[in-house]
Amino acid sequence: MSTNKYSVLLPTYNERRNLPIIVWLLNREFTKAGADWEIVIVDDGSPDGTQDIAKQLMKAYNTKQHERIVLKPRAGKLGLGTAYVHGLQFAKGNYVIIMDADFSHHPKFLPQMIAKQKEGNYDIVTGTRYAGDGGVYGWDLKRKLVSRGANLIADTVLRPGVSDLTGSFRLYKKGVLSKVITSTESKGYSFQMEMMVRAKGMGCSVAEVPITFVDRLYGESKLGGDEIVQYLQGVMNLWLKV
Repeated sequence: MSTNKYSVLLPTYNERRNLPIIVWLLNREFTKAGADWEIVIVDDGSPDGTQDIAKQLMKAYNTKQHERIVLKPRAGKLGLGTAYVHGLQFAKGNYVIIMDADFSHHPKFLPQMIAKQKEGNYDIVTGTRYAGDGGVYGWDLKRKLVSRGANLIADTVLRPGVSDLTGSFRLYKKGVLSKVITSTESKGYSFQMEMMVRAKGMGCSVAEVPITFVDRLYGESKLGGDEIVQYLQGVMNLWLKV
């Protein structure tokens, strides 16, 4: 029996309809894989009752032997990067998975990511939309061009050797994530990109697993023009520093 434990950091904001299903799917995949797991929900003061749903899930999944669902809320929307920093404090696993709660990242890819990590004892395994049989579904042409353009710009300027810099479905060794996240300065859309660039700069080993990204099932996308501008600024700042 494996002694590894996988902590999923799940930032949420208005995800009351998505949360029960994503938790059920995570439970299914970890159970099939025979893995020990927990989900750390970091909710930024959702007004739609997301925290009430999280508390119901705690009653449904937690037992005396296993605390599967942990809720660590914050007072308001403080950014994705700080949500991971906050959640990481409470993660008990030796591996940490970051992903979205809106089904953009399907838990069915987790067994492949876990197997890939074990295969080469990689520090990081990242899901990629832009290699192998990976892909994107549900986006219009504009959104696809923005995403591919963002990755192309970062790849050209920073040359990190990773096909999907803006992706946010990743498996980290906990110690590696803690080290990388401490050195990362970005808080918005460029956060994921900077994390990977910093990790590569530190000499971390990275492997990729092709994934299919599906646009969110319920709710509204949180990506806007301000985030795109912040991303481009982040690329240039990293080019100057790294």
